[in-house]
Amino acid sequence: MVTGLRADLRNIAEEIPVGSRVLDLGCGDGVLLAWLRDQRGCEVRGVEVDESHVLEAVGRGVPVVRSDLDEGLWMFSDGMFDIVVLSQALQEVRRPAALLREILRVGDHALVSFPNFGHWGVRLYLLFRGRMPVSRHIPYSWHETPSIHHTTILDFDDLVDQVGGIVERDVYLRTTASGVTKRLTVLPHWRAQSVISYVGHRR
Repeated sequence: MVTGLRADLRNIAEEIPVGSRVLDLGCGDGVLLAWLRDQRGCEVRGVEVDESHVLEAVGRGVPVVRSDLDEGLWMFSDGMFDIVVLSQALQEVRRPAALLREILRVGDHALVSFPNFGHWGVRLYLLFRGRMPVSRHIPYSWHETPSIHHTTILDFDDLVDQVGGIVERDVYLRTTASGVTKRLTVLPHWRAQSVISYVGHRR
């Protein structure tokens, strides 16, 4: 049982085996990597562009490279990691396909989480209001949001296929009104507010 992490990171941590070599892209303050190091014995590295977050991560003893993900992962060699984590950041980079190719170059597998723009609430919001949705899960107005590439589960699957990968499994997440995050199995493309995709290489 994973404890001490926020819900989305908790679900990602549950997918990472003991002793893995893990790279976290957009690692923030390094809390996930510190947990994986201390609780799972993982060998960890991070990439983060925000200097204040880099300092927080380093304060936790997490090795972090300060870099923009749109500049690529040139600092890492092929197959250097067992798992590369990209949590809630794919929609914020300028070239998602290029980043996914880089992730599959440096890692055997990837855990990529993203908001599901195909959620039923988003569909109804657009249908009845004719405006880009603003909600607890999509909290910014269209002109203020850091998300420049909204996607659905099917669109993400297509992109993974285009870059030579394969989605091996998905974890579908929904957060209740009381703030409890649950995994879904029924009608996930409609009901999941966010998704964690376990991506591997196409053999």
